[in-house]
Amino acid sequence: MDPTDDKIRAECLRLLAGREHSRKELTQKLATHGFAKESIEAVLDQLAEENWQSDARYAESYARSRILKGYGPVFITYELRQNGIDPAHLPSFDLEALAKSVAGGWLALLRQVYRKKYSDSLIPNRNEWAKRNRFLQQRGFTNAMITDLFAFVRHAETGSGSFPGE
Repeated sequence: MDPTDDKIRAECLRLLAGREHSRKELTQKLATHGFAKESIEAVLDQLAEENWQSDARYAESYARSRILKGYGPVFITYELRQNGIDPAHLPSFDLEALAKSVAGGWLALLRQVYRKKYSDSLIPNRNEWAKRNRFLQQRGFTNAMITDLFAFVRHAETGSGSFPGE
């Protein structure tokens, strides 16, 4: 290993000591230091082989943090792809199972996000419904999930019940 590779390795380990990084992130950060792309790739291959860098571990850590912040599956998948991770190509990464273990599932998380923002207030008109719908879509929840939530909210407003699971 030449001195440049040692410098690249040291910088990678310094970055990885703080938090998990995707391979794409590390490549971009190391390129800003002026290292050659071939050297970066060789060191990253070695670190991945030694299990210092793992895209699967990064994806799980990143998704967990986003779930805890109240983001849905569409948003999380989009951001992972922006960071060079395709969840479909990581057999050990299961976003659904992670959401279930962290928040009790996507609908439970959606309820939690909705209640935090709107408590249990009524939806007085169509404009307010559209505003709430847009907010939840921007948080990365699917239309089907939002439709189910609003059906439960409507059901609760009529006094015939509350959210499921309560």
